[in-house]
Amino acid sequence: MSDELVELAKRRGFFFQAAEPYGGVSGFYVYGPQGATLKRNIEDSWRDRFQVEEGHREIDAPTIMPEPVFEASGHLDTFDDMLVECPECGESHRADHLIEDNTGIEDAESFPLDEVGDLIADHDLHCPNCDTPLAGEPVEDFNLMFETDIGPGSGQPGYLRPETAQGIFVEFPRLKEYARNSLPFGTTQIGKAYRNEISPRKSIVRVRELTQAELEHFIDPEEDEPPIERVEDVEVRLYPTPEQNADEGEYIVTTIGEAVEEGIIASDWVAYYVGVAQEWYERIGIDMNRFRFRQHLAGERSHYASDCWDAEGEIDGDWVELAGISDRSDYDLSKHGEYSDDDFTVFRQYDEPKVVERATVEPDMSYLGPEFGGAAGDITDALQTLAERDRSAFDGDEVTVEADGESYTIPIEKTGFSVDEVKESGEHITPHVIEPSIGVDRALYTVLVHSYEQDDVEDETRTRLALEPELAPTTVGVFPLMDKDGMGETARDIAADLRANGFDVTYDDSGNIGRRYRRQDEVGTPFCVTVDYEGLEDDTVTLRERDSTEQVRVAVSDLDDILADLRSGDRAFSNL
Repeated sequence: MSDELVELAKRRGFFFQAAEPYGGVSGFYVYGPQGATLKRNIEDSWRDRFQVEEGHREIDAPTIMPEPVFEASGHLDTFDDMLVECPECGESHRADHLIEDNTGIEDAESFPLDEVGDLIADHDLHCPNCDTPLAGEPVEDFNLMFETDIGPGSGQPGYLRPETAQGIFVEFPRLKEYARNSLPFGTTQIGKAYRNEISPRKSIVRVRELTQAELEHFIDPEEDEPPIERVEDVEVRLYPTPEQNADEGEYIVTTIGEAVEEGIIASDWVAYYVGVAQEWYERIGIDMNRFRFRQHLAGERSHYASDCWDAEGEIDGDWVELAGISDRSDYDLSKHGEYSDDDFTVFRQYDEPKVVERATVEPDMSYLGPEFGGAAGDITDALQTLAERDRSAFDGDEVTVEADGESYTIPIEKTGFSVDEVKESGEHITPHVIEPSIGVDRALYTVLVHSYEQDDVEDETRTRLALEPELAPTTVGVFPLMDKDGMGETARDIAADLRANGFDVTYDDSGNIGRRYRRQDEVGTPFCVTVDYEGLEDDTVTLRERDSTEQVRVAVSDLDDILADLRSGDRAFSNL
């Protein structure tokens, strides 16, 4: 299937490898006229469901960000894949993929490096490029971010973002102002992300430049609840970690409401977006018989996630990650608050003011300054942090704190430590984040795989893409039966009117009508309009439906409304 689909994609203008005149660049693809439109339609559908219906707002952040952003986020230290290099040809391979492709082992990504190295030796795995044994070769972490410089010369170190999410988190101090400092609120972004994959493969499934559609939903974990009733009856197929770890683990087919009630999905918010994602993937034409949600094993969760469920689609016998729905807790905002000079908290107002005990310090700077010089300010901050965290540290005669990696001991009498009763109207909290992260390229590829069909029409094998009308790159093909006696002019006028009313239209008068139908079937065009002699007399056309090949006659004056209803799903072709 993959080879046939990739051939069709290249021949019909869905996608093809970039820079082919120069030998191509692995992991980079160009979307052709059909593919670019299909991709845009998928993105618009995602916006409609995850943004507009949910009441969220969208931003568009830069794709290059300075190094401190990724130091704070943890990507500099943890955004790695496992690399093993062939000692003969020098080709680098992703070690966990070698294991998964050549053994019965799944999810090797979750194993530690030394265990992966042992598995390569135990299974006598060889280099796929030159067949050299890889046993004993070191398995190392390889950071996937593309590094660059911002500004001339060495400039300021920067990186191409590996996820769109950081562009949202970094701007949280301003975004919360737009949300009037009220939780919950969500921010979406669709854009490019970059990952220097060790071994790009499966066409546009694993690439080095990808498009993500991400929602960061900021919530108060103690007070905010999702509208779970909207999706409680949505049926899902779940593969939780206990079933994955069992010898004969099975899928659990249940509803979102039952999954929450039985604790299969621990977070109500994650469960809510699992339900939303289930409905959306079904809407865009993913085959639900080849679709599941798999919970991440502990060893494969990203450094920021407290829990994550992947939406996965089956392609050629393999399960491919299509989306991750994560509970990122307060990891991201806490880290950026720690590393930056801005405030990543939101003020939570109490229903009634509270009288609380507050530990504070007012150090004697006439002592700290001469005694510790330039470190006095950092010592003051460390004393205040310690007072808030552990009052008992101030019970003795001296207290020791760390500042900039150094330890300092200060007499208690010089700290100005005290505990006072104060009236507070609220408190600052760091929001938690629920993140549905969708891979647009993978959604597109899976839609194509699941819609690719072959059947026999008029004793001829036909290839068609059974794309949903909402997504199809071309909504309608318009043909004259023959380009003569005014049929061509009439068909071109109809095509122009339909374009003016917002339809993607292809006009074609080349070859016999059957061949023209086949060309449109192959690129997924759901409807075709044909102008014939009868239509010239009574202002009607023949409207053909792709999947059934059925045809009906409709008035030209009704064509816009009929096609709009068919595209939106408000009317079925069989009811015309």
